[in-house]
Amino acid sequence: MLLLIMSDTHLPMRAKDLPAPLWMMVDEADVVVHAGDWVDVDLLDRLEARSRRLVGVYGNNDGPALRARLPEVARETLDGVRLAVVHETGQATGREARCAATFPDTDVLVFGHSHIPWDTTAPGGLRLLNPGSPTDRRRQPHHTFMTAEITDGALTAVALHRLDPTGS
Repeated sequence: MLLLIMSDTHLPMRAKDLPAPLWMMVDEADVVVHAGDWVDVDLLDRLEARSRRLVGVYGNNDGPALRARLPEVARETLDGVRLAVVHETGQATGREARCAATFPDTDVLVFGHSHIPWDTTAPGGLRLLNPGSPTDRRRQPHHTFMTAEITDGALTAVALHRLDPTGS
């Protein structure tokens, strides 16, 4: 099972659309995960229409229309992997222990907000993933998103993908 993981798209504030390589991955992925800060409901509509399966949450920049359609925390079991998605996890210091305590029945936690890619494992095994942002890199050198695979009930092949300034 191929997962496409993104967050903090901020459309149309930071870009007019998602980069073409990201749309190509939407078409390939079995599950698209969006960890909030969509900004405009149009992207949610387009991802729902184009994705085989979409798991998303709202972020701090998402207004009433998105909050009416998305949860603050999403939980799914994907081929035996217990996934949770949330936009904010608080400061980086102590994140692993804090998230492990908050999400004790979770194998993988996807989050956003910082626009800083993150891939760590908490004591006890909780994997924390932040894909960064494909449209607003802030102080990061690249726009980014992630992919991962679920194979035999385990998360495998986690990859951070960098987009160059032209979106490729």
